[in-house]
Amino acid sequence: MAITPGDADFAPGPLRYTFLVIAHDGRVVSRPRATVWVARGLQDKPFLKTIATLEPIGVPGVSKAARFGVQSLYVARVRVPTAGTYWVLARPAGAEIAGLGNIVVRDQTASPALGARAPRSNTPTLGSTGGDLATLTTSTRPDRALYRWSVAQSLAAHVPFVVTFATPKLCASRTCGPVVDVVSHVRRRFADPRVRFIHVEVYDHNDPAQGYNRWMRQWHLESEPWVFLVGADGRIKDKFEGSVSVGELQAAVRRDLIR
Repeated sequence: MAITPGDADFAPGPLRYTFLVIAHDGRVVSRPRATVWVARGLQDKPFLKTIATLEPIGVPGVSKAARFGVQSLYVARVRVPTAGTYWVLARPAGAEIAGLGNIVVRDQTASPALGARAPRSNTPTLGSTGGDLATLTTSTRPDRALYRWSVAQSLAAHVPFVVTFATPKLCASRTCGPVVDVVSHVRRRFADPRVRFIHVEVYDHNDPAQGYNRWMRQWHLESEPWVFLVGADGRIKDKFEGSVSVGELQAAVRRDLIR
């Protein structure tokens, strides 16, 4: 069966690969773990074997399911040596089927690379919009704390931050709302003034017909949602394309932003 990937912006080195395994009847296979093999060619011997874990989409009990009712997806951490097209085979534990797909790795990512300086984007805030939340977010349950600070303000203050580019109402995959829920949930759980949490919408005037806004273009983002962790030095410490779970984001904040 085919693997349905959840991300696509890859460069050589360590990468996070997310995917679904879907049976011939359209049912999503959701076993807790899946064994993953990676090879350079369809007939080549795999050079890597790892375990993917099933991670929830959004905040369980709070977020709505993603498109087609999907509530979780597999996450694998792999390392690829060079650019090229790689073959991936994933077999959920105890399942009779396996998913086959590709990872296309470019020489460099379109999005800002790990270790690169974060673009100094003057993203909108409650202060810059006169407190008008409707222009700041399409969320039906907005967290005002996500709109207190801009990316530029946080970089100037040398304060580490998490920024998500997502549009809860207009996202085609329906993972944007859950990702914003995750960012808000992790913000509340940490309640640490040493780390800021920021949400930025993706479309100009929140209208898909007008295309991505200038902040998406400044970050060279070709899809959404995205979550970036930026250190006090202004450099990108980690990033997540597509869905990210509460557990993944919490671990990354502890590891990369809180000293």
